[in-house]
Amino acid sequence: MNEIRQLTDLLAVMWTDYCDLNPAARRIYDLLTTQGETVLNDHIALRTFNHPKLGIKSLAKAFEKYGYVEKADYVFKEKKLYAKHYEHPQADLPKIFISELELEKVSPLIQDTVSKLVEKISPDQILSDQFSVCGRPWEMSHELYSTLAKESEYASWVAAFGFRPNHFTVNINALKKFNDIHVLNQMIESNGYVLNSSGGKVKGSVLEHLEQSSTMAEEIAVKFSDGTFKIPGCYYEFAKRHPLADGKLYQGFVATSADKIFESTNRRSI
Repeated sequence: MNEIRQLTDLLAVMWTDYCDLNPAARRIYDLLTTQGETVLNDHIALRTFNHPKLGIKSLAKAFEKYGYVEKADYVFKEKKLYAKHYEHPQADLPKIFISELELEKVSPLIQDTVSKLVEKISPDQILSDQFSVCGRPWEMSHELYSTLAKESEYASWVAAFGFRPNHFTVNINALKKFNDIHVLNQMIESNGYVLNSSGGKVKGSVLEHLEQSSTMAEEIAVKFSDGTFKIPGCYYEFAKRHPLADGKLYQGFVATSADKIFESTNRRSI
């Protein structure tokens, strides 16, 4: 029971940090709850680099300590990413989706930049159970952020924000009035939020057992070493799961859909 309490405390800290970077998520959450909905989290996503000192395991260890188990892995060729998702035996707890940039597949510029950034992280930070919400443990210039983004929006996001939730996800199956992803999307757009339309506003299908959509990350002011600039923060995702042949809801992810969801933190004008 103590482990569950510690885990829920960690998830609460992650939610607060996430809402600070994505005020729109809190507003959408409140929008749903004021209409009588119970908002549950389907999954939380984290990002990292596959540097020897980092990688998926560095973020997963705290969750594994609290009972999470690795379930499946995914490859995103075009974006040079690899990911795994973890589930907790307690079904109402969110899945954890952790991705990493495959450094051996990117330019020497990104490789060298990441190596220098990693030197700024103390071993104690990486070992801490709070590593998944420690933020940016290094100095970063907006000029370098922009240079990284030209090759990899993913690399630039991690460089700018560090280690913290990239997005939370509304479990559409737990909703009543907005149990259909198309109805939910319409409501969100009617309230002025921009949805990620890459690959269509709804990614996936009933046949793939998973439908997903997401807002585009709103720009927020971030302090860099060369000034304060507005860049895309976090986004809010929505997931509707459909039953498999045995009647149980599909719990995995669809790589082709997730590939497009990643673009929710892309800069809208380059």
